[in-house]
Amino acid sequence: MRLEAFSVCHKYGIIEAIDKVSVSLESGDFVGILGSNGSGKTTLLRLLAGALKPSMGTILLDSEDIGDMVPKVIAQKIAVVPQNGTIPFPFSVLEIVLMGREPHKGRFSRESPQDMDIVFQAMAATSTTHLAKRSVLELSYGEKQRVIIARALAQEPGILLLDEPTSHLDPGYQVEIMDLFKSLSRFENIAVLAVLHDVNLASQYCDRLVMLNHGRKVADGPPQEVVTEEILKKVYGVKAHITTHPVVGCPQVMLVPGFMSPAS
Repeated sequence: MRLEAFSVCHKYGIIEAIDKVSVSLESGDFVGILGSNGSGKTTLLRLLAGALKPSMGTILLDSEDIGDMVPKVIAQKIAVVPQNGTIPFPFSVLEIVLMGREPHKGRFSRESPQDMDIVFQAMAATSTTHLAKRSVLELSYGEKQRVIIARALAQEPGILLLDEPTSHLDPGYQVEIMDLFKSLSRFENIAVLAVLHDVNLASQYCDRLVMLNHGRKVADGPPQEVVTEEILKKVYGVKAHITTHPVVGCPQVMLVPGFMSPAS
């Protein structure tokens, strides 16, 4: 499975949120999208998911223009974990995760034993099985986040798009969830693209990083090429010292206090 964007642009009024960005993702990839607040990360994710239409450029899902595809077909291939996903009704956790099976069901069909097996596998993978009967309104933010990830996994997607999936999770759950995504890309051949704020976490887990700045792509490559002092200063306006992770071997960022310069 392959998802490709070619020179896509998107505007909010007169604001150019995404400006001629090209990016590709295929089965087995784990790609991280980085950039400062307002750099266009979430907009790019929504374009890739087919939720927004580009004002210019083309997005192809397995060589087909995603703008010509019906939402149900897209949902059979792409699952999205949104940022700060809210669920305003008192559904149980099991009911929420079961919603992930909707793209694979007929209009009036009930869940099959296979559907239930897939749902419980998704809940087990996200450590939410014990919450099955709880109302989602009773859960902490971190628990809700894991339920939404379980719902996405229940879609059995070939492509997983994640908008800050580890926000508000404690370090233990961050590692658990990122390990899960890495395992899905490496062993299940799922293409994973994640918008992330934590540069170190992205460097540790992602095979490739895309750095955005003011809606434009300024870097695209392995962490060793993207996580550099020069790029971090340009994008975030910070002075950083780059070290090597003693176990993983990827670049790690140590911020130098007392120095700030305007991001260019």
